[in-house]
Amino acid sequence: MNKRDLLKLLAAGGATLGLAGCMQNKASFNAVDITGADYAKGFSLKDANGATRTLADFKGKVVVLFFGYAQCPDVCPTTMTEMAQVKQQLGADAGKLQVVFVTVDPDRDTPEVMKAYMGAFDPSFVALIPTQEQLAALAKDFKVYYKKVEGKTPTAYSMDHSAASYVYDPEGRLRLYARYGQGVAPMVGDVKTLLQG
Repeated sequence: MNKRDLLKLLAAGGATLGLAGCMQNKASFNAVDITGADYAKGFSLKDANGATRTLADFKGKVVVLFFGYAQCPDVCPTTMTEMAQVKQQLGADAGKLQVVFVTVDPDRDTPEVMKAYMGAFDPSFVALIPTQEQLAALAKDFKVYYKKVEGKTPTAYSMDHSAASYVYDPEGRLRLYARYGQGVAPMVGDVKTLLQG
């Protein structure tokens, strides 16, 4: 095909048909599609009830995993509130969404604190509490940042941390990186797309 024929094809909209054939089975997401990434593949951590949880426990559900801490003044409560709204808007599919919160502040985020914190948003949300050693390894594997920022007293510190969420499909495969502030409607759309397979 010469350049003139190609231009005619483009003008006639034929290129759209040609591209559509190349892009079959490629879902469109609002969050960043990281399908096939070779990191953040799983975890084995104790939840607020003391049970060891892994990604396999949530097979059949879309899992949204977020790193944060209970005393966070803004990013964490905003994200958890949005995820509660996402679940609500999923209607009949609400049970097919699992939110998992991994604390980056295990010294203060005791099981009791995390139960109360998750309960304030949605009792079905699962909080995971790593040891400091597990947290360091997990942060490396998940490419997340966290750092203790000293406060006026030894217990009045804050935690700087990554603010995005990882989203896994019902088969437990890492699929999306959802940036903070994406909003409820885009996440609802992405969860529905993942549930459709």
